[in-house]
Amino acid sequence: MVDRISTAGNYSAILANLMAAESRQVDAENRVSSQKNGNSLKDFANQAETLTAMKTVDSRITNYQDSNSQIAAKLTTQNTALSATADAATAVRQAITDALANDSADALMQQVQGQFQTAVSSLNAQYNGKYLFAGGQVDTQPVSATQLSDLTSGAPISSFFQNDSFKVQAKLDDSTTVTTGQLASNLGTNMMTSFQALQAFDTGGSGPLSGPLTAAQRTFLQNQLASWTTIGTDLTTATAQNGIIQNQVDTVGTRLVDQQNTLTGMIGNITDADMAKAATDLANANLSVQATAQVLQVMQSSSLLNLLK
Repeated sequence: MVDRISTAGNYSAILANLMAAESRQVDAENRVSSQKNGNSLKDFANQAETLTAMKTVDSRITNYQDSNSQIAAKLTTQNTALSATADAATAVRQAITDALANDSADALMQQVQGQFQTAVSSLNAQYNGKYLFAGGQVDTQPVSATQLSDLTSGAPISSFFQNDSFKVQAKLDDSTTVTTGQLASNLGTNMMTSFQALQAFDTGGSGPLSGPLTAAQRTFLQNQLASWTTIGTDLTTATAQNGIIQNQVDTVGTRLVDQQNTLTGMIGNITDADMAKAATDLANANLSVQATAQVLQVMQSSSLLNLLK
């Protein structure tokens, strides 16, 4: 029995092979040009769900990184303000120490007034147009006193602080939340109380604080040294607490970078093309297309129609 040879069947088979080879050629060309295994989730078949989950995590990490950059910048500004406030307290203590050492209060109150202005300005510090130490009332200046005489106007010290009790918190990653906010009233109440005491003494019956010190003035200033030492220590502690939070932000930032690098590698294992294999596949596909096209050409030239001519 002789098998029947069908020209139409042969053409159909060769055309199918040619189309398959061209499809493999296009796929290999896409992988070589894009260096990716596909352009959409459907190209990754059963790994699409895993890839979607990893990309979601990657996006969340990026959001944390963007947020933490803003938090770090804010904490840096806050550190500058806290340091300036602590330095003002230290400067007042030094001015009092110098007055006692020299037995003279010349220029003491001028120095105190200057450090008062520094302290108020620092407690009213802003970041991106929002007051740092105002709690939740970020659009309200937290310290309303503008000069030493305001403190002895009869109003209680608490009336010069306009902040509320809200302390800003920040979520650094899925497992880390920190309190970044500090309040002007917590930072400045003792300081303003001591500024008030200096101003009241200067303008009271034992003042003014200028020229050689009287016995009463010396005793008063000696007592003030202890208060200003405590104030300076407390403000330095507040600055250090801010620094601890800065270190936490840096540590979490490093951890997020490591996590994202690992995740990028895992995603790349799925999406990135093996360039050596892609190049080989492209060469093989090109060869298949050429060979199949050549077979088709031979068949066309060996047709019975050519013999009949």
